[in-house]
Amino acid sequence: MMYFKPLFVRIACCIPLLYIGTMYASEENIAQRMEVKKFIDDMVKNHQFDSNELITLFSHVRLQDRIIKIISKPAESKPWYQYRPIFITRKRIKGGVDFWTQNQDILSRAYDTYGVPPQIITAILGVETFYGDQKGGYRMIDSLSTLAFDYPPRSKFFRSELEQYLLMTREEHIDPLSMTGSYAGAMGKAQFIASSYRQYAIDFDNDGKRDLWDNNADAIGSVAHYLSVHGWRKEGPVAAKAMVKAGINSELLDNGLRPDSTLRELKDKGVIVDEGVADDQPAVLVSLETRTGPEYWVGFENFYVITRYNHSALYAMAVYQLSEEILARHVHTKVTSGQ
Repeated sequence: MMYFKPLFVRIACCIPLLYIGTMYASEENIAQRMEVKKFIDDMVKNHQFDSNELITLFSHVRLQDRIIKIISKPAESKPWYQYRPIFITRKRIKGGVDFWTQNQDILSRAYDTYGVPPQIITAILGVETFYGDQKGGYRMIDSLSTLAFDYPPRSKFFRSELEQYLLMTREEHIDPLSMTGSYAGAMGKAQFIASSYRQYAIDFDNDGKRDLWDNNADAIGSVAHYLSVHGWRKEGPVAAKAMVKAGINSELLDNGLRPDSTLRELKDKGVIVDEGVADDQPAVLVSLETRTGPEYWVGFENFYVITRYNHSALYAMAVYQLSEEILARHVHTKVTSGQ
């Protein structure tokens, strides 16, 4: 039996909660759809959920056309010169310095435990949710159901995430109708999707629960744990500005995000990097679109690890550049304050 059965006794007094983030929402009872019935049957068979409870749950889901419109034009589809100003701002840099200062002990412990530096963790939280201030107002069950059943290009992925979400709420003793997050089903300060939450979220302050919504320790520790599991190298380089010689082989830019070459191999093919990074470092050439032409960078293994959080070179570069700005301002603040 699912733990949230008593919820439906209280449903009448909780109506305002059900309409968080439901602009342009459909009033259809999707529990009557064949594909939803199939999903419910699978949840009963594979995970021993109660069929009637799931039917009741999905009868309160509101599909949202707005979500389909937004996911069809994600920020990562913008050119770099439009994407960068969204995240590299004075306000976000200052917010990062403040967050670091307020959570210095936790960030230091995360670094000692997982090897991920404070500025990287802080920058990810800054890009994702402005340090927890913008966690998203879409009801999770609505977002995931909309994408699972009304967005064919990625319906398989989001049906899996809907499955993971229901498992997560059962395991964490959370009301599945109550949780809010992004239009794409990401949750909390760290914007973990449900499968990532189940696998990588940790109780970093040992209070007996994993809380990525209101607990900075758990958010910080979970980001560090995620990056560590995906191969973060302590003290390893992230990215370096590069130049390329005229006539460089375009195939160097068609190899995806994984650093499958060494820096020496890139140099031998016309890539110029001035920073003192060892030539045997795995590396990939990255091109970013500016108003005046391409801007080139070399991404190393830690750059690739950041793209495991969001599979975009733009995202990883925004995190890296924001982290560098936060680090510089943090150091400057400590120096000027005499710390």
